[in-house]
Amino acid sequence: MCGIVGYIGYREAQPILVDSLEKLEYRGYDSCGIALCGSTMILRKDVGRITELEKRLSRCEAHRGIGHIRWATHGKPSQANAHPHLDCTGKIAVVHNGVIINFQQLREQLTAEGHHFYSDTDTEVIPHLIEKYYSGDLEQAVYHTIADLVGSFAFAVLHEENDVLIVARKESPLVIGIGDKESFIASDVSALLNHTSRVIYLEENDFAVITGNGVRVVNQRHKVWRKEREIPWSVESAQKGGYEHFMLKEIYEQPTVVQNALREYLSLSGNGLNIDMIKNARTRGVLLLACGTSYYATLLGKQLLEKIAKVPVWAEVASEFNYSEMVSERFLAVAVSQSGETSDTVKALKKAKSMGCMTLAITNVLESSISRVADQTLYTRAGPEIGVAATKSFTAQLMALYWLALSSSAVEMQICQSLLQEMRLLPDKIQQILDNAERIIPCSQLLAQFEHVFFVSRGLNFPIALEGALKMKEISYIHAEGYAAGETKHGTFALLTPKTPVIAITSPDNTYDVLLTNLREMKARDVPLITIASENDQEIDKFADEVIRIPDVNPLFSPLLNTVVVQLLAYYTARERGCSIDMPRNLAKSVTVE
Repeated sequence: MCGIVGYIGYREAQPILVDSLEKLEYRGYDSCGIALCGSTMILRKDVGRITELEKRLSRCEAHRGIGHIRWATHGKPSQANAHPHLDCTGKIAVVHNGVIINFQQLREQLTAEGHHFYSDTDTEVIPHLIEKYYSGDLEQAVYHTIADLVGSFAFAVLHEENDVLIVARKESPLVIGIGDKESFIASDVSALLNHTSRVIYLEENDFAVITGNGVRVVNQRHKVWRKEREIPWSVESAQKGGYEHFMLKEIYEQPTVVQNALREYLSLSGNGLNIDMIKNARTRGVLLLACGTSYYATLLGKQLLEKIAKVPVWAEVASEFNYSEMVSERFLAVAVSQSGETSDTVKALKKAKSMGCMTLAITNVLESSISRVADQTLYTRAGPEIGVAATKSFTAQLMALYWLALSSSAVEMQICQSLLQEMRLLPDKIQQILDNAERIIPCSQLLAQFEHVFFVSRGLNFPIALEGALKMKEISYIHAEGYAAGETKHGTFALLTPKTPVIAITSPDNTYDVLLTNLREMKARDVPLITIASENDQEIDKFADEVIRIPDVNPLFSPLLNTVVVQLLAYYTARERGCSIDMPRNLAKSVTVE
């Protein structure tokens, strides 16, 4: 969940490290730091934002260095716990993403051997181990250190006496940027966009020795070749482009995201997927694995696959699946992760694959860890998403799941083609919502006054109620819960008062009438009621306090439109409350630890 950067070359390293760290701010962090190495090691780190640290930096001509933003796991946010960490000699600096499970045992052993520790982190054992094993050969010292570590890691090592950077990865992402007589490292490509478009993605258990003139990659002590690739994103795509926040920009990019998905998926020969594998899922069953927002996407995917493809589906929270006994080789296991690096989801897919399941990954990031585990990958191609709260990536995941359901469909070809034709209208309908987004602001101004809110719906839109509640709590810090409307009578009604607004997502489908009954029951408890409804729905006006209208659409696709509304509702509420929208407190964009 932390972010790593590094540089070695002919330019001054410090401004490159600072710029690269700023590009990783979206990951979420509470402290930051850099280590620079010329004739001596220079360490600068502290709690807080990179911009604050930058103000305290004096010019340094060092041409190599490493940097880090930290999201606290072991030890509270503090200057001592911030990375980089040094060994006892002060000559070795390390930045690390991941979790060292056996750090306490290693720390006790090293302490008994005379090493002194200054932080509460698991990471600090790494430079001390390297110091222990170092006798002039840094590579060998790092090899021995890795052999002692139990857990996950992507780390970078800087040594005062060695004009190289050494990096290693296990279960955490790391990418190397290739320049002209210079090299870069980062947790993901967004940190490199200003400096190079040429990258090498390290694979599991890779170890690399990096200089300004090249990279040597080793795996299991054998030199290996890793293909150089072009970053598919532009610098401009990772900038705000005039919007107040990245989140707002990414919400407004969704018509294009849906259009691109349609173009990608309707050209079956262009996405490289084995359609027969997907169609076979009709008789084998599908297991959907994900966490957080992606899990809510799979809850809708479950309904779509069951409704359209007539296939049995199980949707499981990946972090819980990893400790369950449920698995069967008959499944098609589909893992969904925006970053492709979500630790629990990658682990779950590995477990399913080890049991003989066919595997498919749905992700937004090329060459991510999950795509290397899966038999096949369906890329959502939403472009870089900088805001911590997922918006366009969630919509892109829904589009992938719609396509998965239609491509394995049990419905007649004529009906399938009719549905595809309706999907082509979705970008324009989403754009209509965005063109009238200011109509949502009064509802957000109302919600901003409360500390508790409920999202309810039924059927296909129940997962959107869950997602709406998640977005609201993520960025506005309002306690929000999502419910299937019929379940609210089982306990939740005890909480309904004039101080607990309800946002109801309606759709003119087979759940409509019973949902209205549920809402009337809630309104009888004097709750402020905001509804999201079709432009042709006149019944809802009779008892709702506020109605947010969406264009008329086939109920099957109403979740896509309603998703945009709940995103805007959360965004404007957070803005009204003055919250940090793109970087909400305590959260990280990519959860790369269990």
